[in-house]
Amino acid sequence: MSKYIPGNQKHLSLEDRIYIENELNKGETFKNIARFLCKDPTTISKEVRAHRLSDWYHKGTFYNALNFCIHRFHCRKTNVCGKIILCDVKCTSCPTCNQTCKDFVKEQCKRLDKAPYVCNGCTKKINHCTIAQKYRYDARFADRKYREKLSGSRAGINMTKHELRKKDGIVSPLIEQGQSPYQIITNHPELDMSVRSLYTYLDQGLFTARNIDLKRKPGFKPRKCHKTQITNRTVFEKRLFSDFSELQLSSFVEMDTVHSSRESSKTLLTFFFTKEKLFLAFLLNRCTKGAVRLIFDRLEKRMGTYEFLSVFEYILTDRGSEFGDPVALETGLDEIQRTSIYYCDPMRSGQKGGLEQAHTMLRMVLPKGTSFEFLTQWDVNLIVNHINSTPRESLNGSTPYDAALETLGKETLNAFQLKRIDPDLVNLTPKLIRFNH
Repeated sequence: MSKYIPGNQKHLSLEDRIYIENELNKGETFKNIARFLCKDPTTISKEVRAHRLSDWYHKGTFYNALNFCIHRFHCRKTNVCGKIILCDVKCTSCPTCNQTCKDFVKEQCKRLDKAPYVCNGCTKKINHCTIAQKYRYDARFADRKYREKLSGSRAGINMTKHELRKKDGIVSPLIEQGQSPYQIITNHPELDMSVRSLYTYLDQGLFTARNIDLKRKPGFKPRKCHKTQITNRTVFEKRLFSDFSELQLSSFVEMDTVHSSRESSKTLLTFFFTKEKLFLAFLLNRCTKGAVRLIFDRLEKRMGTYEFLSVFEYILTDRGSEFGDPVALETGLDEIQRTSIYYCDPMRSGQKGGLEQAHTMLRMVLPKGTSFEFLTQWDVNLIVNHINSTPRESLNGSTPYDAALETLGKETLNAFQLKRIDPDLVNLTPKLIRFNH
């Protein structure tokens, strides 16, 4: 890079390429374009030449649409190919002229051989241009090609065939002897690879051994890909499970969502109070950030800001996309911080095991595959009341409702729309909802 240009040392973005295309259409030079983008002119030159798009225009007569010779307008030759004895048609009108004539010279455009290397900004109209092959610079096409090359250059494994064959000679015989990948990696540090990498190479078929040769892997189903997790990693700053563990809390609230079948978009937002074992559930029409915040705002209005803060002071949840805006959930209606949200580690649902156990009781009434489309909040409250009226051994035979009544108070339970169910009337089967409908 030129020492006179303070470059940012970054890749060209789509916005940069759109600027290049617009300036080329105006007839600007590479030097002026580079000055604006803080790049070296050679960077712009390489970008244009590497990603220019070829366009073929079929010009000429009806019989000879692909004649690219520079002599085609004044050439008088006939029967150059010698195939037809009595042919008196000019060779310039014959499709085979370019392949058979010794004097053929392909027509070239100086604009394509030197800067700007493309037809962008050319003053000559396309319909009047006789050049058969034209080049233009398209910003979106160039950006797509660049991204494909960027990802393709990183595909595959960082290993030569000789190194792979050498590792295969160690790994495959030991797997045939019944050893696990962890055992092989531990006993052979010279392999210089992790257990995860070894599993990946086996899965891709790079070794002689296959997945079927492993002891346990053929018995496991592939893990489902969680495509709805939070993608913005900045929200986890100071909200990780390690930060939560440093608080050493004896009482907090766990939060999660329970999804319906594929036929319905309705979702249940669930809470679990670890000390009282109290379970709450609220029906969401859509599993979105805004829907979750609406439940928070509704509870704050019922309870009051300071009562909400005392009850929901600390919340531990998973990394679902519906919880991807913690600032909005933590900020109350009066711009007062009403709670503090922390996130579990990836694929560690056991870190909020109390709520997962409560979900098993919920699934007794709403089995997996059940559609929530016809559920109402009244139905959900009924299910929650029956769950909270079930005695727990961890509470010495007391129910979560009675434990919460002592710690949270009657007004808070009323705000949650909870009530006690007679022990002999508690029903944790699907008939609980079907009976009421």
